[in-house]
Amino acid sequence: MSRPRVALESTVISHGLPYPENVKVARALEQVVRDEGADPVTIAILDGKVLYGLNDEQLERLAREGKAVAKLNLSNLASGVASGRPGSTTVAATMFLAKDRGIRVFATGGIGGVHRGAETSFDISADMTALAQFPVAVVSAGAKAILDLPKTVEVLETMGVPVYGWQTDEFPSFYRRTSGLKVDARYDDMKEMARAIDQQWKMGLNAGVLVCNPIEAQYELEEGVYTRALGAALAEADAGKIGGRELTPFLLGRMEKLTAGQSVFSNVKLLENNARVAAQLAAALG
Repeated sequence: MSRPRVALESTVISHGLPYPENVKVARALEQVVRDEGADPVTIAILDGKVLYGLNDEQLERLAREGKAVAKLNLSNLASGVASGRPGSTTVAATMFLAKDRGIRVFATGGIGGVHRGAETSFDISADMTALAQFPVAVVSAGAKAILDLPKTVEVLETMGVPVYGWQTDEFPSFYRRTSGLKVDARYDDMKEMARAIDQQWKMGLNAGVLVCNPIEAQYELEEGVYTRALGAALAEADAGKIGGRELTPFLLGRMEKLTAGQSVFSNVKLLENNARVAAQLAAALG
């Protein structure tokens, strides 16, 4: 009998963390999935091929090249594969490729969503489009804290994407467990949540499902630290007129500096927690 599979993105390896920490974290996430009885499938592009699972040499190559690796979304995935250059997959691209291989569960840190000021910039992540189109359950700590969370939740509802809370009533805010925003349904039993997800797809509702798994309480950023750092990072981005694809990495980089590395520590811990829950969900889905 084959083991359940969990997709893992590769952008966190190339763009999320510095070398060699990125290698250690990538291997740790894969081990967390294995420890829960599932097989990790880290997805990336190397030498013009989509790879479903990376060996040690391939992982090391992706990690060493870091930000020189192309960051592939839905809009540049095909051209990235055709180029033959190394490429790491974002949430949206990973969802598409996981769906293509019949992998139904994907663990990430936080999804992209609606950026602050989107009413004038129209800056909305392709992750929203992917969640509306691809039947994959995405386990995350909500959406990235730098986003407009109320608008992100509203767009998910508009697109027909169920938002389920794993042992929470609230949509988490990445570094923090709460946001004041409600999820569509709360589940405290993994089999019950798996039944709801399975029913969604059996009924022909082929959108993805967002499973919100809050960061563990002992690892969340202290509220004052979080609020001050986020406010300062947003002000710097506004003053520097930074937007588009450069905005998210800029803000996350500034959060790291402004929290003296605490945000990176929290990020790694929530990634591990999401991988654990994703493996449990994959097993429950069967």
